[in-house]
Amino acid sequence: MTSPTPPAAPATILVYVGLDLIGDGLMKLPFLRALRAAFPAARVTWLAGKGRTVFGAALKSIASGLIDEVIEDAGIGARAGELLGPRPLGGRRFDLVIDTQRRVLTTLILRRIPHDLFVSGAAGFLLSDRRPPRPHRKPAAMVRQLLDLVELASGRPAVSGAPLALDPAAVAAAAALLPAGPRYVALAPGAGGRHKCWPLDRYVALATRLGATGLTPVFVLGPGEGEWAPACGAVAGAILPLQRAAEAGTSLTPDLTIALARRCAAGIANDSGAGHLLAAADLPLVSLFGPTAPAKFAPMTVRLTVLRAQDFGGETMEAIPPDAVERALRTLLG
Repeated sequence: MTSPTPPAAPATILVYVGLDLIGDGLMKLPFLRALRAAFPAARVTWLAGKGRTVFGAALKSIASGLIDEVIEDAGIGARAGELLGPRPLGGRRFDLVIDTQRRVLTTLILRRIPHDLFVSGAAGFLLSDRRPPRPHRKPAAMVRQLLDLVELASGRPAVSGAPLALDPAAVAAAAALLPAGPRYVALAPGAGGRHKCWPLDRYVALATRLGATGLTPVFVLGPGEGEWAPACGAVAGAILPLQRAAEAGTSLTPDLTIALARRCAAGIANDSGAGHLLAAADLPLVSLFGPTAPAKFAPMTVRLTVLRAQDFGGETMEAIPPDAVERALRTLLG
């Protein structure tokens, strides 16, 4: 989707969100990267009007090259009374305001911020200065909805290519944990709910087969998955880098997981935060789905293969056959 008359490049951009939890932030990284790629010289302000944002905390270093200013708990966008009285943010002016939410009241409040261009999907883009061509069907994926806003603002297709700035200490730790030489494959068997997990024994069996063919399995286990470490660690040649890092006293940050993924050739993950972290590393990825919808939640990366339980006649993760997962992975590995 492109706009017919691209605006001049803005020098200042305000992006409004209600709040960002860790899952929200991970899903918004492709939007941020596309925004920075579209406007590399702009000063970007991220406004969390109704709470906190992980871009001011856990994902702060990752977003340091993408966001220039973070404003949290601003108390903006919730009350009808905000339509009267002083303008939000003390009347600060921005060349471009991007409203990422769709509540009409909030959008009306945000339009009071002085601006040159206002882009919002609320009320079918009725309150936006730029609108997509009709007919327009709202994409199922949240990230695609956000990329639509970037395309409207820039007048060009969105390219989520701006690099992530990782903590140098995390990059150095990843290099020590996964030294150059072996060809690593990242395996992330966890998820926020166990119903979203492909069976662990299948990950372990696949890791064993990968190791037998000269690849090095790397199990990415989150804080709630430590009980799986013995089974994963029993695979010959397998590496559990986050567990090694914890034992060495290294901070387990999103930066470290992304830095580790950058040292891998490909990966496999369920519908999970870990999957989005692997994708943030631009890692070729096999993404496994069952009870959740990939159209809405699939990560965005340079090469992605989605395998759905429904494609194999089932609804639960167990329906995805091991040979299909291994074939998809080896195709990505080339």
